[in-house]
Amino acid sequence: LDMPVVALGGHMKATVAIGWGRRAVLSPHIGELDSPRAMGVFQRVVEDLQEIHKVEAKVLICDANPDYGSSRWARARGVPAAPVQHHIAHASALAGENPDIGRWLTFAWDGTGLGIHGSLWGGEAFLGAPGDWLRVASMRPFQLLGGDRAAREPWRCAAALMWEAGRDWTPPTPGASMAAAAWRKGVACTESSAVGRLFDAAAALVLGLETTSFEGQGPMMLEAIAEAGCDPVALSLARDANGLLRTDWAPLLDCFADDTMPAGERAGIFHASIAGALVAQVEAVAAEDKFDAVGLTGGVFQNRLLAETVAGLLDARDIQVVQHRIAPANDGGLAFGQLVEYACRMAGTSGGLRE
Repeated sequence: LDMPVVALGGHMKATVAIGWGRRAVLSPHIGELDSPRAMGVFQRVVEDLQEIHKVEAKVLICDANPDYGSSRWARARGVPAAPVQHHIAHASALAGENPDIGRWLTFAWDGTGLGIHGSLWGGEAFLGAPGDWLRVASMRPFQLLGGDRAAREPWRCAAALMWEAGRDWTPPTPGASMAAAAWRKGVACTESSAVGRLFDAAAALVLGLETTSFEGQGPMMLEAIAEAGCDPVALSLARDANGLLRTDWAPLLDCFADDTMPAGERAGIFHASIAGALVAQVEAVAAEDKFDAVGLTGGVFQNRLLAETVAGLLDARDIQVVQHRIAPANDGGLAFGQLVEYACRMAGTSGGLRE
């Protein structure tokens, strides 16, 4: 970098990072930026990092979501702001830890992050390297009722999948009929392709989890009870009208709703199926293009069972798998990834994200 920059990360599990020359410093964990007090801490960390290292940021790098507290703060500073798409930052964070790898096929799986055209991403695969990423695969999109509320109310994720697949399903919660009517009209709905929301839907249908007390509760409960060695459900993979590979999650719904099957077995089948879907995407991309390694990033890959299952399947195919060793896989690593992505763009690699 030929001038100092500060990367502001995301909104949840916030960290910030400062970069200048060939140096990068990542701050300690700050947390969710959902209160004035949290934003005050965030601002002090940004100021302290610059003071400690005797630099002054000439550019502020932020998430492409304009509603994040960090993004609003950046725009109000009077310093040029450079947005970086959420999942591209995840992919570039992993690449920044492993600069010896040239060309990546990186899976950025999490619960949410603003994509393009207002959709919520979270099940994306990118081919390339920092500064030059091409989105090559994703999940079948679904209309998520209530947006980010779905993370706290998993029944919304279950309803979205069931209704998207044309199934008659009534959520076991007050106001279900109103929710169904709103979904049919597209009121308060956002298109999502997030694997994290698939985990939430599975938790709602398999465990009967209607609401959660903390982020990731449903997926953690599923992982804890999942039986090993379950056979996966085959999930079809096809290209959409734009040529993007899409995995269809709908065949999982029969498994989720089968009350005659133990919950642990259904959880195990879900994990095995999602891992198998990722491998199928890898094989489809490999048939048409070259890459040096497969990267796993985003909060979903904090699930050890899923990550180890994927790694085992790809190792058996002699495909190198790389996971985080330095920056967090979750949103705590976004600031570092934003630095890496911005630096590569400034070096003239290319323009960031291609569709």
